[in-house]
Amino acid sequence: DPHSAIRNPQSTILYRTGDLARYLADGAIEFLGRTDHQVKIHGFRIELGEIDAVLAGHPAVDEVITLAREDQPGDKRLVAYIVPVDKAPAPAELRAHLQETLPSYMVPSAFVVLEALPLTPNGKVDRAALPAPEYTHLDTAARYVAPRSPDEEILAGVFSQILHVARVGVHDSFFELGGHSLLATQVTSRLRDAFGVELPLRDLFEAPTVAGLAKRVEVARHSARGLVAPPIEPAPRTDALPLSFAQQRLWFLDQLEPDSPLYNIPAPVRLLGALDVAALEASLNGVIARHEALRTTFQTVNGAAVQVIHDALPITVPVTDLRHLPAQEREAAAQRQMQVSAQRPFNLAAGPLLRAELWRLDNEAYIALLNMHHIVSDDWSLGVLIGELGALYMAHVNELPSPLPTLTLQYADFAHWQRNWLQGEALETQLAYWREQLQGAPPLLELPTDRPRPAVQTFRGAQVTFELPAELSTAVKTLSQAEGATLFMTLLAAYQAMLYRYTGQTDLSVGTPIANRNRSEIEPLIGFFVNTLVMRTRLDSSLPFRALLQGVRDAALGAYAHQDIPFEMLVDAIQPQRDMSHSPLFQVMFVLQNAPRQMQALSSDLRLEPVTADDKIARFDLTLTMVEDGDHLSGALEYNVDLFDAATIERMAGHFQTLLTNLAAEPERPLAAVSMLTAAEQAQLLGAWNDTAVDFPDRCVHELFEAQVVAAPDKTALVFGAAGAGAQQLTYAELNARANQLAHHLHSLGVGPET
Repeated sequence: DPHSAIRNPQSTILYRTGDLARYLADGAIEFLGRTDHQVKIHGFRIELGEIDAVLAGHPAVDEVITLAREDQPGDKRLVAYIVPVDKAPAPAELRAHLQETLPSYMVPSAFVVLEALPLTPNGKVDRAALPAPEYTHLDTAARYVAPRSPDEEILAGVFSQILHVARVGVHDSFFELGGHSLLATQVTSRLRDAFGVELPLRDLFEAPTVAGLAKRVEVARHSARGLVAPPIEPAPRTDALPLSFAQQRLWFLDQLEPDSPLYNIPAPVRLLGALDVAALEASLNGVIARHEALRTTFQTVNGAAVQVIHDALPITVPVTDLRHLPAQEREAAAQRQMQVSAQRPFNLAAGPLLRAELWRLDNEAYIALLNMHHIVSDDWSLGVLIGELGALYMAHVNELPSPLPTLTLQYADFAHWQRNWLQGEALETQLAYWREQLQGAPPLLELPTDRPRPAVQTFRGAQVTFELPAELSTAVKTLSQAEGATLFMTLLAAYQAMLYRYTGQTDLSVGTPIANRNRSEIEPLIGFFVNTLVMRTRLDSSLPFRALLQGVRDAALGAYAHQDIPFEMLVDAIQPQRDMSHSPLFQVMFVLQNAPRQMQALSSDLRLEPVTADDKIARFDLTLTMVEDGDHLSGALEYNVDLFDAATIERMAGHFQTLLTNLAAEPERPLAAVSMLTAAEQAQLLGAWNDTAVDFPDRCVHELFEAQVVAAPDKTALVFGAAGAGAQQLTYAELNARANQLAHHLHSLGVGPET
């Protein structure tokens, strides 16, 4: 063996002390390795020289030495140090080379590339000088891609926790991050707990990336329910093309209330640099040409709505030049005009259902408004549109052909597939889950509003925004990972805890949108795929937040597994008690945007960045939207202005942040024992309201709860103080507002509405 045996001038072979060999039947001696280079890892005895010999056989490897390292106590791993001949081979290539010959437990967890092996003064390899590997992106050619689905987020969290790696992308390999066979069994155990599926260890070796393993989880989950959906195939264009179930609902609402802007999706962006307007317009029309959804209108044929796909439906991009205005007035003028344009309705029968406009603020500064109707688009689609727009614009200005691949499927193919698959047993299985999940759910969440609920639901809205401190963002993410939950699940659980404290209701239903892009073939399409799920949770005052989070996790995973059933079909099937004053099944929403659109370059001298805009619409009583931007979390509470005052929502935003801080710090505490009081409210409670000269019960409880209230002829309320104070004349709204103000503070103190 060239690594141990020494040839002497007499052409015989000498062996060193510590070499291990055996006699064969023919008398020959077989060298087995060094006794001091044998290691035992996870119950397997491994000869390191055998690994070195196989790696040395790779044509790109010049020198190699393998060690068993224990950089963390109790976690011994194999690490191979490689000196390449020229260009270093990728870890995946070395791993595949070893797996052709050696068992999986002998494949190193990490490969470290060196210019030369460190040597001692006497020329031997200095093993102590070999550096510890960094279990991170060892293959620098791989680009980090954040988790794109709840399943991928949970898997990335499992990888991160087991492998002690801070950031795991969807294309990162478990083994290249430092995993080995024993840790692989821990992964399968965590997957059993998280997803309720039994994956064989083989799956992790065959699909070691987050993305690959997420697909195995999805297949296992659907197979367990007998719901393996057929592939989406191109639909024939000879017959009338049906609408998807979600499109059907929006078309029906448009028939009831035409010219409504409620389902417009405006997306304002800022363009900075030298803009070629003609190239921008051509690029937009290039996107329209690629996606049939943007060339679709909706007609009625024989009493049924159908999709009509046009061969071409080009648009123009009007430009409004505001440079004649004083510089300080241009932005405000653009915002006003943009608001009007964003509310301009679409004609579903005539189209087009995509518009674009430009406002020029300066020589190299524009605001653009992209606006689509929801029936052909969703938030994911907007990201697709902007990405393709950038690629096509770059090609246009450089006079190059389109770099975008041809689309093999279109939205109409998905709609045709959905109509054919969601029927019979597949439909009944999905509906049965939701019927059981939502049986007996309260029809209304009774939030303490500042004004009585109108008889007919209104949609006038506003929003209050807030930022989470960096340490709180980190604490929430750390808690999520420790509990095997996603960031979405943790924030949703905290939101539900706050709603419980505000209402005292122990049975809560919260709506949440889901991208519904759980099939890779529809990921690059523009269309209306997004679905709405109902997250129902039961709470009580003694429930620790950790237990609530586990319940929310289980409910969310169950909902994700049955996400194919369109919300519109669910409402029809369950047939909840309908009331024109509020939406069915839920009245509050939670949204997590964990893929915010960042500034991006459209060319070398033009970049794009999003513009924050409030469309003044609230589709529900209350919607909490959280945005994850790297390590930073921010939020917005969108509310119906006919129900709430801005001050009430601002106070609610403060309560949410305080509650989230305390829940993350002490997740084992009962919900009723966790304070929501902000610092200002604590000062008020301990200061002004603790003044012995003005007794708190006399001021509040006597005034509001022990008073006589009589109705006056002019529809005001006459309030008579119980302690003999003079009568006050208040409107019902004023009285309700004063009662709600007290209720908010009592809830913060853990006092429920029943008290």
